[in-house]
Amino acid sequence: MRFTPFLRRRLVPPLLLSLLMVVSQATAQVIPAPQTMIPSPPQLAASSWILMDADSGRVLAEHNADERLPPASLTKLMTAYLAERELDQGNISPGDLVPVSEKAWRTGGSKMFIEVGEQVPVSELLHGIIIVSGNDASVAMAEYLAGGERPFADLMNQHATRLGMRNTNFINATGLPNDNHYSSAHDLALLSQHIINDYPDHYRIYRQKEFSYGGIDQPNRNRLLWRDASVDGLKTGWTEAAGYCLVASAERDDMRLISVVMGTASDEARAQESQKLLSYGFRYFETLKLYDAGAVLNAPRVWGGDKNELRVGVDSNVVMTVPRARNDELTARLDIQADLTAPIAAGDRVGTMEVRQGEEVVGERALVALESIEEGGFFKRLFDQVKRFFTNLIGGWFD
Repeated sequence: MRFTPFLRRRLVPPLLLSLLMVVSQATAQVIPAPQTMIPSPPQLAASSWILMDADSGRVLAEHNADERLPPASLTKLMTAYLAERELDQGNISPGDLVPVSEKAWRTGGSKMFIEVGEQVPVSELLHGIIIVSGNDASVAMAEYLAGGERPFADLMNQHATRLGMRNTNFINATGLPNDNHYSSAHDLALLSQHIINDYPDHYRIYRQKEFSYGGIDQPNRNRLLWRDASVDGLKTGWTEAAGYCLVASAERDDMRLISVVMGTASDEARAQESQKLLSYGFRYFETLKLYDAGAVLNAPRVWGGDKNELRVGVDSNVVMTVPRARNDELTARLDIQADLTAPIAAGDRVGTMEVRQGEEVVGERALVALESIEEGGFFKRLFDQVKRFFTNLIGGWFD
């Protein structure tokens, strides 16, 4: 096991770190180090809620977060996500013209006010879905992407499964009531995390306060866009069964949080309760980038290869959300596979990194090979076999 403090952003020799830890513990017995005091999360007037860091994915507060509830227009987060995915992959273009069917035109509830027989650009429909929660725009988009709302719902469910949304089932693209149409606060936070991180160029739409189409001006119903300059999304929802719901996201000092509040009593309540969650998260936590993708964290011995050492690290940025002013307590333990033997391909998993804050495990990441190592020649492999035998027997004398 190898331990790594994060303050210097490099590996410290295990023996030195052990000595530092002993000194720290001895000092703590005499003068306890001050720690940030974190109160219990706020209790909200809502059926379900969650607060998540958008980068690390750490859940900072939750209540009934996995309960299956009607999501109302929060459903349109998935409708928009699939349209953004198709745009990003080049399968459709912003200027593509979408014909408006009578079914889309007749769909009740909130509207973008597109007309039957009209051809509307994809980009306009996407704005209508996100900003003014148009049910008509959502059905038109579903018909364009999948040929109908029912097959589109099948796509929605397939992607929900792919994203790890375990308590979600979609029947339509709008969120109009159906007993078998449900989601959870946790699932909607996961979906929002992907909207923000997977398609940042499209995420700019979610902060827009107004949208005009066909001479009709409509405001975004997310009140926090006017009250808090750090808030830039995402979506409101309401039905009688769902109550007033809001998925919000805000960014302050390179830290982005996602809050989901479901089942509040009013438009004002969902805004206030969401603000409580966001304020709590920003006040008491911080998000730190500990290592960059591709950073070399260790170089263990490899047997039988054309190289004797393998550069080991992480294939994505290591980001952790922790209580404020306690980053000096962070350490990493590297558990690397013993007796690594060539051939090894770049990207192969070779161990695990466990990140701790004091005694608490706050995250784990896979350790991967950052390079490929081919088999050595016959004599190199033979020599390494003999060397490894005596190394294992005597404990490193021949290494």
